[in-house]
Amino acid sequence: QVQLVESGGGSVQAGGSLRLSCGASGVIYSVHCMGWFRQAPGKEREGVAAIYTAGGSTAYVDSVKGRFTIAQDSAKNRVYLQMNNLKSEDTAMYYCAAGYGLGGPDCRGYLGQGTQVTVSS
Repeated sequence: QVQLVESGGGSVQAGGSLRLSCGASGVIYSVHCMGWFRQAPGKEREGVAAIYTAGGSTAYVDSVKGRFTIAQDSAKNRVYLQMNNLKSEDTAMYYCAAGYGLGGPDCRGYLGQGTQVTVSS
């Protein structure tokens, strides 16, 4: 079992920045990747970004490339999502994820409780 706790969400105006943080505990050594999903009202959950623990490679959904950066602090079992130049369409509940992936931004297995990000235009 892996437990994930997110923090750092909030409200910001378009063009602003937020940094999400996720702390992981439990059987961390078993995960292949960590990442972030988001889900906006009325939309399906989508993988936003993932980082693969073995080589540190990263992957992003096209809509956030160049604006979001995922990073990991392995020593502290934490993963971060730096979000710059936020847009109204980034408004969603953001979930930290840990588990397995195929090299893309979807890292499936465990999800945190979520943290809300609201971007006003």
